[in-house]
Amino acid sequence: MTEPEITDTQEIPEISPTDETTSVSETEKQIIIVNNLNPHLDGKAARSVGLIGDISEQKSEEVIGTLIHLSDMCDTDPDTNKPIEMYISTYGGSVVDMFAMYDLMRVIKQKCTVSTIGLGKVMSAGVLLLANGTKGERKVGKNCRVMLHNVMAGFHGSLVNVENEIKEVNWIQERYIECLEMQTNLTKKKIKKMLNKQLDIYISAEQAIEYGIADVII
Repeated sequence: MTEPEITDTQEIPEISPTDETTSVSETEKQIIIVNNLNPHLDGKAARSVGLIGDISEQKSEEVIGTLIHLSDMCDTDPDTNKPIEMYISTYGGSVVDMFAMYDLMRVIKQKCTVSTIGLGKVMSAGVLLLANGTKGERKVGKNCRVMLHNVMAGFHGSLVNVENEIKEVNWIQERYIECLEMQTNLTKKKIKKMLNKQLDIYISAEQAIEYGIADVII
């Protein structure tokens, strides 16, 4: 995401010596900060969001906030109802934060086209997000590496607590497989067979198309 900028048409009020008592908050109210704006789009809001780097709570917060903003624009201004482009380049990360973005994307797709673009590396939790784009609008770079593996976790504490955490991880693993099956051409049996190898399963862009993880190589 680009840093917020003050557009060229905005004027920052000058504070004269007689205005020294003007509070900072009053001055800031006169400055409008516009995010997700590209000056080369003739004032039209950008329709893209980047998931770059590890999937974490902070990264999820940024992406979810931008997705909500872009989806709201579909309702308020029909002219902006063009695909939301979601660029993905990640080694993976938090599965629960991945599911947060996954579920929001599912809701947004009911009113907006979400085009996912995988670049460089789309691994682990990132694979489901790439596959979750609108069918026909999921793209992957020619040299992008896609990777699948089992959900990983570490536990400590009492035996009862460890057993409880193992149950939770098993649920997450099963749910991940079910969602991946829904979004791709892969069957649950095929996915489990791949994951049971207990290895990182690397997939080429061509294989990603074959498996239904993506639709187009760019």
